[in-house]
Amino acid sequence: MGIFTRFRDIIQANINSMLDKAEDPEKMVKLMIQEIEDTLVELKASCAGSMAEAKKVRRALNEVNARGKQWEEKARLAVSKGREDLAREALLEKRRYHERCESLQKDLATNSEFVERYQEDITQLEVKLANAREKQRILVQRQRQAEKKNQAQKTIRKVGNSDVMTRFDQFENRIDRMEAEADLVNYGKQPTLEDEFSQLETDEEIEKELQALKEENPKKSGKKEPSNQ
Repeated sequence: MGIFTRFRDIIQANINSMLDKAEDPEKMVKLMIQEIEDTLVELKASCAGSMAEAKKVRRALNEVNARGKQWEEKARLAVSKGREDLAREALLEKRRYHERCESLQKDLATNSEFVERYQEDITQLEVKLANAREKQRILVQRQRQAEKKNQAQKTIRKVGNSDVMTRFDQFENRIDRMEAEADLVNYGKQPTLEDEFSQLETDEEIEKELQALKEENPKKSGKKEPSNQ
């Protein structure tokens, strides 16, 4: 496939349409990027070659112009010296250089057209390349998001699995038993003598506090307030 054939195919290609039809869009984008990059390398090399050739033609054109002017000056010199024969030969040489100059000018114009065309093609391909790389970035981002979503769904399904929930229930039951066993450690244990005295002291303090509250509120405690007679 020639460079210009590939170039036309790439330029005419609709990236979105190609990706919609592709079984593996990410692979398609990678191949497209590689194709564009390879074509760009060849286009730039061809453009550089045409630019170098244009410089060569310009140098040759300047040299041919200079030689043509030299023969024109020689023809004038021959005429001034009365040597028409030499003047005629000099003018013939000038004409040959003039014809050569015209040919070089055509070559230069052709090279200039090639350079301009290459530069336009390179610009179009660089735009295509930028679009393809943007598509690649979006596809990679979407792929990562899809992978994260898929992983999240797997985790949700795993957590919702009956075996997992059964294990949670078992853990909960085990903890319930441990708490119950802790509560039963002192259940039914006879209080010690110190415990009984501590309880008596607590009861006595409670009775004192209760009596104090009754004295503050005699009506509520059921006692009559003394008469002020």
